Order: sequence, then structure tokens, then C-alpha cells
Amino acid sequence: MILEISQLKKKYGQRTVVDIPELQINAGETIGVVGNNGAGKTTLFRMLLDLIRPDEGAVLSKAENVAHSGQWKNYTASYLDEGYLIDYLTAEEYFFFIGSLHNFSEAHVLDYLNSYQEFFNDEILRKKKYIRDFSKGNQNKIGIAAALMQNPELLILDEPFANLDPTTQIRLKTLLKSLKAETKMTTLISSHDLNHVTDVCDRIILVEKGLIIKDFHTDENTLMELEAYFSD
Repeated sequence: MILEISQLKKKYGQRTVVDIPELQINAGETIGVVGNNGAGKTTLFRMLLDLIRPDEGAVLSKAENVAHSGQWKNYTASYLDEGYLIDYLTAEEYFFFIGSLHNFSEAHVLDYLNSYQEFFNDEILRKKKYIRDFSKGNQNKIGIAAALMQNPELLILDEPFANLDPTTQIRLKTLLKSLKAETKMTTLISSHDLNHVTDVCDRIILVEKGLIIKDFHTDENTLMELEAYFSD
């Protein structure tokens, strides 16, 4: 088991945004967290990454509380939004900076980026553009590729398909599936796109107003079940 949540609660004022008594994430799972705006998905992810602290309960990563130990950072990567990026750098400068955090040489980083040429679709590298001048979709590509650079055991992505063109959405799904097969990486993905999340994930967690409404493994009926739930 790579993640375990126990009695996790977060409130803003009188409103409870996350209330999860128990949740376990096994190594190697690809999990989609789905729900409408305000369901608590992003707040949950931020607590998993110790970006905000819960009011009650704990998040354990490999049995260690993320609020009390930094060991989880060695095998965890994430991309939640463009706030992760350093927008006054070029894409290459940003990748070199992220690589330096893991003691990667520039040659190592360039070799890594070469494997992402198709994903980048010739829109990222050698453009001499600051990150702030890229489209939201291309900023997403930069953030996702940077997160994967460290070859994480655990990857957390918040709305990774948002703002991507259809071709890149398909390429991202293919990439995530291949990484799961090759490295047994555990991945948590939040998404409003039910088609993509049911295609790439083997388990779905449905949340509403901070509560887990349903937690189930995907099958041929999952998409239809989710569409029926959200159409009511």
C-alpha cells in the first residue's frame, strides 16, 4: 500500500470540503478522482502533497505521515496547475532546473526530453519563449513532462487533460498507460472528462461535497454509470 488516509477532514469556515474516514491506495493502481466543481478533489490532492494541512486525520505515504516526514518526496511527483511552473524561464531552462534538483546533467535532461518529442508536438522546445507566453495546453505539457522526469513511484495530476488538443490527450493517455505497464507507477488523476478517466484508470473514486460517494474498479459499464450519475 502506497497511500492511506485516516479520518481526514478539512473545513473552510463552516463548510466541510473534505471528509474521508478511510481510503487506501495500492501500489501500481491508476485512480481517477471525479466529481463536480467544489467536490474537494483539488483540496484532497493538496493534502496528499502536504501543501495544506488537514484539520483532522492524516495522510500516510508508505506508512509515514506526510506532514511529519519528507521521505515521500523522493518518490512522489505532481502537477496541479501552472503555479508549479517558473514562468519567466524558457521551457529548456525550466527542465534544466528541475533536472538539477535530481542531480541530472543537462545532457541527461536533453536525452529525456528527446523521448517526449511526440508528446510536445514540436510546440515546446527550441521556441525561445518564456513559459508565461505558452498556451495553457502547452504549459500543461511542460508541467507533466517535468513531473515525470524523476521517474516517480507516485504521480498526482489535477485535470491533466484540460486545455490539451485531442491529439495530445490521446498521447497523454498512451503515455500514462505505458508508464503503468513498464514501471508499475501509481497514478491519481482528477478529471472532468469521464471518457478519458475511465479509459486510462482501473479504479474510480467519485466524490461529492468532500465525501466519497462510490469507489469501484472500472469495467465496460463504468462510463455509462458515471454519465447516469451526473445526468441526474
